[in-house]
Amino acid sequence: MSAILRELLCVSEKAANIARACRQQEALFQLLIEEKKEGEKNKKFAVDFKTLADVLVQEVIKQNMENKFVFTLGEKIILRLCPTEKETVELLSKVLNGNKLASEALAKVVHQDVTFTDPTLDSVEINIPQDILGIWVDPIDSTYQYIKGSADVKSNQGIFPSGLQCVTILIGVYDIQTGVPLMGVINQPFVSQDFHTLRWKGQCYWGLSYMETKIHSLQPSISKRNSSDTRSQLTTNTSSEAEFSHQFSAVISTSEKETIKAALSRVCGERVFPAAGAGYKSLCVVQGLVDIYIFSEDTTFKWDSCAPHAILRAMGGGMVDLKECLERNPETGPDLLQLVYHVENAGATGVDRWANRGGLIAYRSRKQLETFLSHLMQNLADTHT
Repeated sequence: MSAILRELLCVSEKAANIARACRQQEALFQLLIEEKKEGEKNKKFAVDFKTLADVLVQEVIKQNMENKFVFTLGEKIILRLCPTEKETVELLSKVLNGNKLASEALAKVVHQDVTFTDPTLDSVEINIPQDILGIWVDPIDSTYQYIKGSADVKSNQGIFPSGLQCVTILIGVYDIQTGVPLMGVINQPFVSQDFHTLRWKGQCYWGLSYMETKIHSLQPSISKRNSSDTRSQLTTNTSSEAEFSHQFSAVISTSEKETIKAALSRVCGERVFPAAGAGYKSLCVVQGLVDIYIFSEDTTFKWDSCAPHAILRAMGGGMVDLKECLERNPETGPDLLQLVYHVENAGATGVDRWANRGGLIAYRSRKQLETFLSHLMQNLADTHT
C-alpha cells in the first residue's frame, strides 16, 4: 500500500511540473498573462487556458490512478491524454488555437517520467483493501493566485498572505464505506524561486493513517519549525489564564466573518494570519506555522479538505465541523465528529453537494483544540451580549 502512496506522490510531482511549466515557459505564460489585460477580446481564451491547466493536472492524476480508486471528481474531465507525446501535442494544438510552441512545451511535461523516494515511506508496508479507496483531487487550489502569479509577496512569520506560494495540488484518499481520510498528499509547486534562472522549486507533504499505522513526511523534522520566526505553541503553554491570548495562533480566510475575527483577536492576540487558498491554510497547520485553521463559511469542499485532513490524522490531529463544535455542549455533548468524504449533502445540487457546510477547523492537537474552542465560544458569547 505504501506503493500506492508513492504513486500518488509521483503523480502530484508531475502535476506540479505542469503547473510550473504553465507559469515558467514563455509560450504558456503569454497565454496566461492575457487574462490580466482589461478589454482584450481574447480574454475568454486565457480563462479557457486556466481551465485547461486544471484539467490537464486532473487528467494526469486520473489516468495514472483510475485503476486503483473509485474516483469522485468535483468537475467533469473533458480532455483525454494521448498515449504518445506527439499525439498529445496534436490534441493540445487544437485546444490552444494552433499554438505549437505551447503545445510542445506542455506535452513534454505531461509525458515526463517522475520518480519519488522517501526513507520514511520506504520503511512501511501496510495492506489496505484497494476496493474501498476513493479519491478527491483539487488539481490547482487557489487558481486566482496561480493566474495572478505574484512571486514577490513577503511572508508574515513564515505565512504568505497571497502569491504563488499559496497554490497547492491536493490529492486525498478516503474509505468509501466510512468516509474516513486515509492518505493525503499536498504538493506546493512554488516554494522558492532561483533569482538567476527564475525557476521555481516545490515541496511535497504526505501522511497515511490506517488502523494503528500513522506516518507522515514531517516526522523527523517537525520540531525544527519552532524557531523564533515561525514559533507555534504546539506542545507547551506557559501562559497564565489571564494571558491565554498568547496560547494560540490561527490562519483565516481574508473573507472571514467579522464576528469570528473579533473573537479570534481576543483569543490569539496578534497571531491571526489571513492567507489565500484553503489547501495552503491547512498546510500552515500541517507545517506547524499555526495551531488552527478556522473557516466559518460553507465555501470549501471535500476536495479542499480531504488531503490535509488525512495528513493531520496521521499527525494526531484532524478536521471538524465548526458549526457542530460551536453548538455542542463540551460537558454533555457528543464527541467532536471528524469531517467525512463519502456522503453528499442532502438537498444540495451541483458542487454544493460536496461542500463543508458547517465550516471547518483544522488542528494538530486534540487537547489544544478543546481549550481553543472553550475560549472561542466564550468570546463569541461575549460578542453577542
